[in-house]
Amino acid sequence: MNVLVLNASYEMLNVTRWQRAVRLVFSGKAEMLEECGEVRIRSARSSMPMPSVIRMNYYVNKPRLMVPFSRSNVFLRDRCECQYCGAAHKPAELTLDHVVPRAAGGETCWENVVTACRRCNTVKGDRTPEQAGMRLSRKPRIPHVAPSLNHSFRAEWEKYVPYAAPEPAQVS
Repeated sequence: MNVLVLNASYEMLNVTRWQRAVRLVFSGKAEMLEECGEVRIRSARSSMPMPSVIRMNYYVNKPRLMVPFSRSNVFLRDRCECQYCGAAHKPAELTLDHVVPRAAGGETCWENVVTACRRCNTVKGDRTPEQAGMRLSRKPRIPHVAPSLNHSFRAEWEKYVPYAAPEPAQVS
């Protein structure tokens, strides 16, 4: 189970395993902000709730890192789902698609590249989604945190990192 770690300023630092989070709380380096339901951790001498969110008791200097643009990070951001038909696939079955085709001046960047299955990418071809009569399920965006967070995101984390919550499908 993963635990969200916040800096003393309540900014997200990272996600860690529950064992490390418990060590940080027991050593006095962090405080527990959210518990994980009814789950308790027991030792021979004590018992405590399973942490879901902890906050460091001191400020940790950490440079802001941008998530590198890569094929695997685009797949993680899009949860290995085709952004046109919504079907989930294995990464080997997916392609990257430029929403605005490169031939029309589209850039290879977070806001213009989405995950697409081979069939949808072939149907769309060298056209925009509108020209091809297709709709994107989500608008492509720059991830503000590591895309892998989407796979372990817990509802109780949303008030601490609302920008990291998985986006709902767009409804038009």
